[in-house]
Amino acid sequence: MSNEQPNNPLHGIKLAEIVETLVDHYGFEELGERIKINCFRSNPSIKSSLKFLRRTPWAREKVEKLYLKLIDKAIYKK
Repeated sequence: MSNEQPNNPLHGIKLAEIVETLVDHYGFEELGERIKINCFRSNPSIKSSLKFLRRTPWAREKVEKLYLKLIDKAIYKK
């Protein structure tokens, strides 16, 4: 499976894992400041955020970019 998309760092990572990791690291309040979308700012939950992000490609792209930055930072700290 990893041979199918060797240059895609998000291959095999579910959107739910991405959102949960970001919420665990930043919390909804800071996440809403970093990515200004209502699913993180107004009555946020993992479930409602996933529903919105699955229907909104531009928002999902922002979330994925922030996740990649977080992962890169974690890798370079080792």
